[in-house]
Amino acid sequence: MSKITSINPYTGTTLLTYTLDNKLSIADKVQTSKQVEVKWRNTSIKDRGKLLAKVADLLLDRKEEYGELMTKEMGKPISQSIAEIEKCAWACDFYAVNAEDFLSDEIINTDAEESFISYDPLGCILAIMPWNYPFWQVIRFAAPTLTAGNTAFLKHAKNVPGCAKALEQLFIDAGYPIGCFQTLLTGHGEIEDLIANEHIKAVTLTGSEIAGKGIAKVAGEQLKKTVLELGGNNACIVFEDANLDEHLDTMVKARMQNTGQSCIAAKRFIVCADIYDEFLERFTNQVKSLNIGDPKNKETFIGVMAREDLAITLKDQVDRSIEKGAKVILGNKQDKAFFAPTILSDVTPNMSVFKEETFGPVAAIVKADNREHAISLAVNSRFGLGTMLFSRDTEGAKKRISEIPDGAFFINDMVKSDPRLPFGGTKASGYGRELSREGILEFVNVKTVYIKN
Repeated sequence: MSKITSINPYTGTTLLTYTLDNKLSIADKVQTSKQVEVKWRNTSIKDRGKLLAKVADLLLDRKEEYGELMTKEMGKPISQSIAEIEKCAWACDFYAVNAEDFLSDEIINTDAEESFISYDPLGCILAIMPWNYPFWQVIRFAAPTLTAGNTAFLKHAKNVPGCAKALEQLFIDAGYPIGCFQTLLTGHGEIEDLIANEHIKAVTLTGSEIAGKGIAKVAGEQLKKTVLELGGNNACIVFEDANLDEHLDTMVKARMQNTGQSCIAAKRFIVCADIYDEFLERFTNQVKSLNIGDPKNKETFIGVMAREDLAITLKDQVDRSIEKGAKVILGNKQDKAFFAPTILSDVTPNMSVFKEETFGPVAAIVKADNREHAISLAVNSRFGLGTMLFSRDTEGAKKRISEIPDGAFFINDMVKSDPRLPFGGTKASGYGRELSREGILEFVNVKTVYIKN
């Protein structure tokens, strides 16, 4: 296949057709990357930061344009698309300001006259990125990685080629040298060959557990570092003293934003028995009030899923859970790429909506006998991306931190990514960290320098 076509999931219409990269064009791009690598790594961190600040400015200038592109290609409601671009600009500003400090030599007192840690770029990093946050996922990789002095290749999801091309042009327009950030439109076979290329020094992937295992295997055979941000099955624990008046909106948003297509969405709502019935009623009413419709409408909160096959998979997970005793409180209606916001009660750990990642607007409501039971249900998962807990007793909730083995634990708020905080998972949710200081240090050589006169 030499072409790829992007399709609007809401209208079903064809947007554009793109020519795929082949082995020859990939080789040319590798050569271009090699030519710029030395120049870029020798560019001062301060100057790299200035270019990143220009990226932030361009993102804000073009947020309507990029938001519309995102909405057309993967169906994200336009207000959420624009908010995604604004968040990308925030991340760029964060690293433009802080990268020099993060990457400065760290003096270590030893027996030497001088000894320190130097943080040097690795070289060219390959990023394999998903469609659900087509700008944010890329920017949170690219902003720190490029500013650390690396170059980058982007292999984006097949259904957002327009976003991939726009991102490449964004860095060019900001003044980055040609070859510093390049997009590849290609298949998995070519990507495996590229990972084997000596020019590629490391790989990062955000995607499914299956994809992560495959890339980790290929990269491992080449002894190349990987950072993997994979699936999630996040628990939202609701203790009996939770303040629903204050936090119910947050809980609904935690499941339903981006039409539920988020690794860190709240997927299992584990609710203490004393508040279960009240929570179920109020949560259901809140979900019913969400605006559903055309993603281009700024009032729309729930649009369509990114592809019809994703909606079919979600329907199957829900139906298998119903067969095992889950009750449909709301929804469970699918029409092509549309899947209605769905709430299931009486969910138990043997059901697919409890065990598997549900990537769409489905909330599984689980009754816990008490707080201890709620915690045990929450940690009963192969995944480890994040957990949220709602309770008026914040001091008591803080004592639970060590009981949660995930990469994030949020008290009285939804799990979310923030440039100032490291982001990543444990167990089947992957390894390594993005964002914050930890993110920019993932793709550098932590070099010991020891000097004696």
